[in-house]
Amino acid sequence: MTKTKGYRDWRWKAVWWHHFFLLWSTVEGQTRYGIPEELKQGSVVGNLAKDLGLSLSDIFERKLRVASEAGEQYFSVDAGKGELLVNDRIDREALCGQSASCVLTLQVVVDKPLQLFRVEVEIQDVNDNSPRFPSAEKTLQIAESAAVGTHFPLETAQDLDVGVNSVRSYTLSKDDFFSLKIKDVSGGKKAPELILSKPIDREKKSTHKLTLTALDGGNPVKSGSCQIIIHVLDNNDNFPVFDKNVYKVSVSENSVKDASVVRVTAKDADEGLNGEVEFSFGSHTPGTVLSMFNIDSSTGEIRLSGNLDFEKIANYEIDVTATDKGSPRMEGHCTVHVDVLDINDNAPSILLTSEPNSVPEDAASGTVVALISARDLDSGENGRVVLELPKAAPFKLKPSFSDNYALITSGTLDRETFSGYDVEITATDLGSPPLSTKKTISVNITDVNDNPPIFTQPSYNVYLKENGVPGSILYSVSASDLDSGENAKISYSILDSKVQDVSVSSYVYMNSDNGSIYSMHSFDYEKLKVFQIVVQAKDQGSPCLSSNATVHVFILDQNDNAPAVIYPSSAALGSLSHQRMPRSAKAGHLVTKVTAVDADSGHNAWISYRLAEATDTSLFTVNQYTGEVRTKRAVSEQDESSQRLLIEIKDDGEPLQSATTTVSILLEDGLHEPMLELRHKASEPSKKTGRITLYLILSLASVSVLSLVTFLILAVKCIRSIRSSGSCCIRRSDCDDYKKPNRNLQIQLNTDGPIKYVEVLGGDMMSQSQSFRSCMSPMSEYSDFTLIKPSSTTDFKEVISVLDASLPDSTWTFESQQVSRK
Repeated sequence: MTKTKGYRDWRWKAVWWHHFFLLWSTVEGQTRYGIPEELKQGSVVGNLAKDLGLSLSDIFERKLRVASEAGEQYFSVDAGKGELLVNDRIDREALCGQSASCVLTLQVVVDKPLQLFRVEVEIQDVNDNSPRFPSAEKTLQIAESAAVGTHFPLETAQDLDVGVNSVRSYTLSKDDFFSLKIKDVSGGKKAPELILSKPIDREKKSTHKLTLTALDGGNPVKSGSCQIIIHVLDNNDNFPVFDKNVYKVSVSENSVKDASVVRVTAKDADEGLNGEVEFSFGSHTPGTVLSMFNIDSSTGEIRLSGNLDFEKIANYEIDVTATDKGSPRMEGHCTVHVDVLDINDNAPSILLTSEPNSVPEDAASGTVVALISARDLDSGENGRVVLELPKAAPFKLKPSFSDNYALITSGTLDRETFSGYDVEITATDLGSPPLSTKKTISVNITDVNDNPPIFTQPSYNVYLKENGVPGSILYSVSASDLDSGENAKISYSILDSKVQDVSVSSYVYMNSDNGSIYSMHSFDYEKLKVFQIVVQAKDQGSPCLSSNATVHVFILDQNDNAPAVIYPSSAALGSLSHQRMPRSAKAGHLVTKVTAVDADSGHNAWISYRLAEATDTSLFTVNQYTGEVRTKRAVSEQDESSQRLLIEIKDDGEPLQSATTTVSILLEDGLHEPMLELRHKASEPSKKTGRITLYLILSLASVSVLSLVTFLILAVKCIRSIRSSGSCCIRRSDCDDYKKPNRNLQIQLNTDGPIKYVEVLGGDMMSQSQSFRSCMSPMSEYSDFTLIKPSSTTDFKEVISVLDASLPDSTWTFESQQVSRK
């Protein structure tokens, strides 16, 4: 019944403490509460959300959680009210023992962003334990000769409570011979002593029974008792006396077994067996002392018998008894205090309060990656911990409180260089020698779209034969992106531009997935020789990034044009024209000169002449390279007056293309020959033939050298507008275009036909090229150059008008036609 009433009183007191003495305070991010022990499960400690400045929604959204450094989860959080609740029975004595202060440290962690709070809950003692003596009965033997005032130490009572709830006083049942004295000992404890008040007489009363009661300071007061039985002995009336009542000694925790701790000494004034002393530990010495120490019964030397560990037990209190061998045996007592000295035998530990977060590579300096705490079981300098990071890592540690740190970024991150870091944290204590621990934290760097696609080269040259099949692939470009995922997915496109005033998309199209470029139709070299395409590679990041590259497409010539006769022109004088020559003409006489051009280039435009048919094949010959028609012999009276020649003109392409022209010659007597100077020159065929042969050899053997020289000459003349008489007929507007820095100049030298000419191509890569062609006069013995600019390679009216001025006889007539050979 009494126990039930005490329990109710205790419960009432607990509620009183909860409602009126609940304390909390926040100092530099730490919140402190105070609660009595033994609160029932679900009791409210305090409004944690309000005290930490968090809203109720933060508890769910930021995932608030509570962890205890003690390991046991004594508390939980009411997610609906934000209150800190008691989760399990809290026994202060089991948790903190006899410690004056009992504080449970909680770590409250919230995410997004990571934040750590330290909460301390002080467990306050309630008077739930009664004082207890080591034994219910204590027997003393006191000689009848004991002097009045002699002190006899009694066993102290133990109370698991602390403070005012621990043992505060002792009482002794009423007795005429004995009284009670309380003395203060170390640590604020009180020890009872029995004092002999009157001489005792064994013959009158040999046994005395007393009751010793221990009282605590709680409300209500609790007590415990022990019965003391005193046997009165005869004779041996002196007990051993120690030279010190309390021995204090310090021992290092790394002391080896059997090391000497201290030697106690005691003397007995009696003689013989009554004065011989034996030493031993008190009868109620705890097992922790017995397992760690032993005592030599003869010498009183205390030695180590186990391994000391400061982190488990920092000090020991040993009760030593000295007993003589008299009858009755007398004993004396002393106390040995052993303080264990800490050594640096525990390495620091590194704890992750929260798992590391992934960090985007564009994260600002100071971004929190993880929360870390450091602990060391040692004390003093041995327990102080310093954390270090590798110098090369773009991270640093920011101290928080009580050996808590935040791992934050301290520099620029680049996922393309390092996609992740294994950050090695080194914890070192300040002991001597220092001990250290290493822990590796893996930090993942996530990608952001900070790299544009890069083409394999800034520009590409594509060579394409004309007359190709529409829809055929021209080229495939490729680009790469250093980013990952969607940021590295590339699509290709063609940027809109103009080719001959037409959108480039009319010429080509592009596969957006693989970068392949296809033709929309076939190309004609004679209409378009070169154009460019600007392609773009774009990733799928947000925002997207792109880069451009230029594809230069060069159209390669095919032999798809037959030679065109530009002199004689059949369109000028009808279907048939006549050439007159005197019958007095000698061998080698220049009758006329056939001139033809080919719209193709290179070998496809090399032209040769051949006499296919003639009225008299023995009378005329045609120069294979120049197209000059000359007499092979002198004209005789028997030769017909009307001669008809069919001349075939062929190119050097594959397949071969050809054309024919017909020349009608009238032989007349006494014909006056104009252009005497020209005829005079014609009388020296060997000299002219030698020069032409030299030109052909030099042209065929040194095409590259002539191209360079011709390019330099024409470029300087055209760009600087330096005109020589009869050598340049380029319009000024065309020359001005070449002064622009974005114009391209292309020189094409043709020396493989009877007409030597040089093509000068200029203009933007994506605009219609301007063509300038230098042609030799068909009747020129010295192959003088005349530079003309036709609007089309097949329109020769302008060429004819230029050449007619140099013909020996403007009344000469020719017949021409074109034949294509496959």
